[in-house]
Amino acid sequence: MLERQPSRTALGAAGYRAAHQMLEDGAVFRDPFAHAMLGPAADAIIAGLSADPGQAPIRLFMAARSRFAEDQLAAAVARGVRQAVVLGAGLDTFALRNPHVGLGLKVFEVDHPETQAWKRRRLAETGLPLPAGLTFAAVDFERENLGQGLAAAGFATDQPAFFIWLGVVPYLGRAAITATLEEIARVPQAEVVLDYSEPLENYPPALRAEMEVVAAWAATMGEPWLSHFDRAEMSQLLSAHGLGEQEDLGLAEIGVRYLGAAPDAAPRAPTPHVVWARRAD
Repeated sequence: MLERQPSRTALGAAGYRAAHQMLEDGAVFRDPFAHAMLGPAADAIIAGLSADPGQAPIRLFMAARSRFAEDQLAAAVARGVRQAVVLGAGLDTFALRNPHVGLGLKVFEVDHPETQAWKRRRLAETGLPLPAGLTFAAVDFERENLGQGLAAAGFATDQPAFFIWLGVVPYLGRAAITATLEEIARVPQAEVVLDYSEPLENYPPALRAEMEVVAAWAATMGEPWLSHFDRAEMSQLLSAHGLGEQEDLGLAEIGVRYLGAAPDAAPRAPTPHVVWARRAD
């Protein structure tokens, strides 16, 4: 990651969300702040991510994973959860849009210190005030303990919490993923939404080609994909950490839920996934 810059993948994720607002009018996920968070290069970033029509499935997946995470968070808030943790927050804008602030939902953004510093500068440059109820916790997932970093930021480790962990798992080694899940599972009634990719060799040719393009781009930015999971393997990993209640959406399920596709329109095939899991306390 370049010093004093957000990760390239953080810029890319925000770029896809911003492109979704322009190209699909935010049909799946509304994010009015995505463009502003990209900074002066916003239009160029969006154009680069929109030039190839083949990018549409990835763009819609990016929108859908955020929609799914925030839908599940809303359900958790309705159950009484009042702490949300955005892991590897990047340029995520949930704290700016938090519809639950009136209910007392506290948001903790956890990220690499350099990305976090850039984001805070960007908020200042756009004139956006730091949202009420937002706390930054600077943690390097590969080198620092998540639980200690959150506790130092004022997170209540003895209270239920909802963790949003998007766009991070593929870039971590297995040890870091396991360590993070262990910390999440220590929290009572913990819930988490994360995304992951199946091994590229599992994909059908057309989608595999698209995924290889994304993977190659990430590698050239110094952020190679390190970890892949089969669907059953991810389920077992979550269950092994006590997160046994689960819902896993691949592209077919996303199409049904958010795009109006018929349930039998597409066979289940290897795809990117977004999954919700909860401790069965």
